Amino acid sequence: MSASLATVSYIAATILFILSLGGLSNPETSRRGNLYGMIGMGIAVLATVFGPRVTPAGLGWIAIALVVGGGIGMYLARTVKMTQMPELVAFMHSLVGLVAVLVGFASYIDPSASAGMTGAEIAIHHAEVYVGVFIGAVTLSGSVIAFGKLSGRIGGKPLLLPARHWLNLIGLLVVIWFGIAFMRATSINVGMTPLIVMTVIALLFGIHMVMAIGGADMPVVVSMLNSYSGWAAAATGFMLSNDLLIVTGALVGSSGAILSYIMCRAMNRNFISVIAGGFGGGAPAKKAAGDAAAPVGETVSVSAQETADLLKEAKTVVIVPGYGMAVAQAQHTVYEITKRLRELGKTVRFAIHPVAGRMPGHMNVLLAEAKVPYDIVMEMDEINADFPDTDVSMVIGANDIVNPSALEDPTSPIAGMPVLEVWKAHTSIVMKRSMASGYAGVDNPLFYKENNRMLFGDAKKMLDEVLTALKA
Repeated sequence: MSASLATVSYIAATILFILSLGGLSNPETSRRGNLYGMIGMGIAVLATVFGPRVTPAGLGWIAIALVVGGGIGMYLARTVKMTQMPELVAFMHSLVGLVAVLVGFASYIDPSASAGMTGAEIAIHHAEVYVGVFIGAVTLSGSVIAFGKLSGRIGGKPLLLPARHWLNLIGLLVVIWFGIAFMRATSINVGMTPLIVMTVIALLFGIHMVMAIGGADMPVVVSMLNSYSGWAAAATGFMLSNDLLIVTGALVGSSGAILSYIMCRAMNRNFISVIAGGFGGGAPAKKAAGDAAAPVGETVSVSAQETADLLKEAKTVVIVPGYGMAVAQAQHTVYEITKRLRELGKTVRFAIHPVAGRMPGHMNVLLAEAKVPYDIVMEMDEINADFPDTDVSMVIGANDIVNPSALEDPTSPIAGMPVLEVWKAHTSIVMKRSMASGYAGVDNPLFYKENNRMLFGDAKKMLDEVLTALKA
């Protein structure tokens, strides 16, 4: 393939990637967006493999890598459950970071990578290597920790070291110091030491940064790491002089950053406070005098039959899905209940909080998988004002996103966070396994309100019973 044909292929792939991002912005066009992305990536891979920079001797190794990588991807696509998607996304981000680190070291060691470059060009190349390795290392270690937290291998409670901000500042100054030494290095052997030291510091920084972030902020962390992986890919593109990789990485990095900003606004938090960590302790902390008061009162339990009766009597129903629905794989039963209620003439809608679940759009993906109609799935801002006119609001495995403390208790750790105001409905029903706090480790007074009912048990099992009662 000639250089000009490869360039045209890269332009076509870039256009398809942009169309893919546009399609993924709406559930109704998301399948088309995915298709655009797959076609664009296919064109990009083929244009690179058969491009002028790949020699015939290297095609065999590339073919082996494609077969192995494609096989692993196919296996994961078929075996990973929908509840494991957040940690899979974090794992994929770590691979992007690893690639950036490896490519950076290879570009620095390989004499051909800087062959023919003059003084200024070599300085720019070394700067690209140093920055690319730094971003890649932070992405790698941070994504590994995020994978551990999302999969339950690491607790959701933030690890807040004493003077942690000073530690980060000192680490950054050391990275800059060694960066100057790296740029002044007169040989590869001399420059390798500061590059390795910076890589270790960057890995530790990624670990420290994500370990300090609490469970309630993990959806933002996934989005943030997605942005980091994009910038790591762009840095790799600079090191390899690959225009398509630069553009694609910039698209992913910028879109991830915008999404992180949107999610932070939805949680009434700024991006810096998320990075600083501390919100979402994984378990309620012991409260001292002057802290937020613990909810008091009695809960009222209901059975599946009583829940079905309340739904039958209602004219309007709003369903709020949460991570508990994902864990129980109850989305298909939820759709069957929705279909039955609509057959009975009820108005049924879904309310989606921007940070419900463990990654951006988690609940939308589950509901789309169960074939819930897109037109009845509403965002928080679209439906919050309708709760006072709702007969029954049904919360399935959600906790923090329906916590009235955010609005009613200024001393609460989540004070000011926008939530779905389900308690304003005539009757609210909360489905939970137990009275345990949510991922943020904050008590929820919703459970004790007079108009609230608690349906305890596994979401799938209890919803099956509710569906049976509705059909009786």
